[in-house]
Amino acid sequence: MVGSSHEALHRIFQKDPALLTRALQKVLQVPFPDPYSFAAMNIDLTEIEPVERRVDTLLRAETDEGAYLLVVESQGKPDERKRGSWPYYLSYLYEKYRCEPVLLVVTQNSATARWAAEPIHLGVRGRPSLTVCPFVLGPDNVPVIADEREARRDVSLAVLSAMTHGRGRQAPAILESLAAALRTIDRDSAAVFVQFVDSCLTDPRAQQMWRDLMTAMQYFWRHPLAEQVREEGRVEKGVEMILEILDWRGLPVSDAIRYRVEACTDEGLLKLWARRAMDVSDAEQLFDGDSS
Repeated sequence: MVGSSHEALHRIFQKDPALLTRALQKVLQVPFPDPYSFAAMNIDLTEIEPVERRVDTLLRAETDEGAYLLVVESQGKPDERKRGSWPYYLSYLYEKYRCEPVLLVVTQNSATARWAAEPIHLGVRGRPSLTVCPFVLGPDNVPVIADEREARRDVSLAVLSAMTHGRGRQAPAILESLAAALRTIDRDSAAVFVQFVDSCLTDPRAQQMWRDLMTAMQYFWRHPLAEQVREEGRVEKGVEMILEILDWRGLPVSDAIRYRVEACTDEGLLKLWARRAMDVSDAEQLFDGDSS
């Protein structure tokens, strides 16, 4: 189940892949080599069998030490299914591309960050055959950037800081510093960053503060890239609503049903399924009468 903040937390690394390297090196203190190029890769890890598996963001980084596959997963809350899917992702990617895979989990929640950082051991207790140790970016290690000069030095990192820490008493300084820094970069990038921050601000007061700051920069909100982010956010919220209604009503949701709902990008169809979710006695009935 995903939401608009889910999209923003991993798409920022698509917008600025080098931020991922800086986060590994400077925030997580990982001796990751400096890439000289990045390439976005297909996030679909589905095999011939009809089992759909997708990562959130997948980048190939070329370095003097060889190529790395950077897997970015946005995580809103603990999900025990990921204890099986994350090792699968890394093993599959290594087998397919013969490059070293690196897993980075991004979250706004400290408890989720602690859960995600726990090593995954598969095999005999005490002597596992496979161990996966995710890197995690969250509130406890992403720096708080509340100074305009610091925000200007690394705007992408300042955006990630606002997405992670934009709440409470520190919110005004963080958001004001970022607003000033956004004026120093190109409009296309700023338009997307504005939307990323807006989607991640869970505190209504902080979100209103951010929108007030953006009033003088209205061209950002009208930009086509910003509209694309808004549309994707509406789709994600529709998916989340359907699955939450089914869960609230106590109706079992199979993997096939979950995958079909999450794969849908038709906002009108999602609204129809949400209305049906209130009345159906079986989750399969969501799709009754659909031609798809």
